[in-house]
Amino acid sequence: MRNFSELSEREILALAIGAEEEDGRIYTDIAESLHADYPGSAKVFSEMAAEESDHRRRLIDLYQRKFGDHIPLIRRQDVNGFLTRKPVWQLPKPSIRDVRKMAESMEAETENFYRLAASRSTDVSVRKLLGDLAEAEAGHERVADKLTEENVPQSVRSEEDDAARRNFVLRYIQPGLAGLMDGSVSTLAPVFASAFATGKPWEAFIVGIAASLGAGISMAFAEALSDDGSLTGRGSPIIRGLITGAMTTLGGLGHTLPFLIPEFRTAMSVAIGVVVIELGAISWIRAHYMDTPPIRAALQVALGGAIVFGVGVVLGTS
Repeated sequence: MRNFSELSEREILALAIGAEEEDGRIYTDIAESLHADYPGSAKVFSEMAAEESDHRRRLIDLYQRKFGDHIPLIRRQDVNGFLTRKPVWQLPKPSIRDVRKMAESMEAETENFYRLAASRSTDVSVRKLLGDLAEAEAGHERVADKLTEENVPQSVRSEEDDAARRNFVLRYIQPGLAGLMDGSVSTLAPVFASAFATGKPWEAFIVGIAASLGAGISMAFAEALSDDGSLTGRGSPIIRGLITGAMTTLGGLGHTLPFLIPEFRTAMSVAIGVVVIELGAISWIRAHYMDTPPIRAALQVALGGAIVFGVGVVLGTS
């Protein structure tokens, strides 16, 4: 691997050609991944890929005039300090906001790299070439802005942002909320029943740990096996299962951990306070992401929690 400053003008031009080709293919991959859900943005990235291809052809023409037909294979990863691009297929399915930021970052980072490299070069021809490449990258950003204005007006962008939000809620918030509700509410009865029945915080802690882990494992499998996401658009079943299981366990552990406090009354008071916080968090998530009126969300969650808590108290004191 060599330093960028050690490359000749011929090698720099070859590197630029390869970089333009790689960026163009990344934009094409992004366009393909967005085509079904965000056709307006997909068109933007397709046209940006075409711009990259045009710049690559112009660079090849310049290279052929100066150095002939053979272009050595010089990749970003072969040069110290050069920017690398992670293939789109290796990334989790990105949101529309993510890919827009990715495109802005790609152009801005490449422009900044060329300008910094040009400022450190003492060879006049290399400085000129790097400066031209930096201007080309700045032009890419202007083209991207123009294409976005033409193909993704504010109304379309709002629709795409709404669709992205719905997908986020469907794939992450909903399974997480289901797990948190199950873990926070369903474990109330066994934890507090054992606490009141024995009067020993440690016994309640053991029951709570067992209930939380058992519920987390059960909910993870239940969510992962519910559907594969191909028809419902709910995303990867494995990811949904992990989210649901983790949040279920977390919900149960919240009011279980206070029973590590040796003194019973203190442990009970802290655990009840944690329960109130948990139910409040669930109510907020329902109101913020599920469009449930805040008062209704609070009443529904509080009622369910109070019933299960009451069952635990009755069983523990009987």
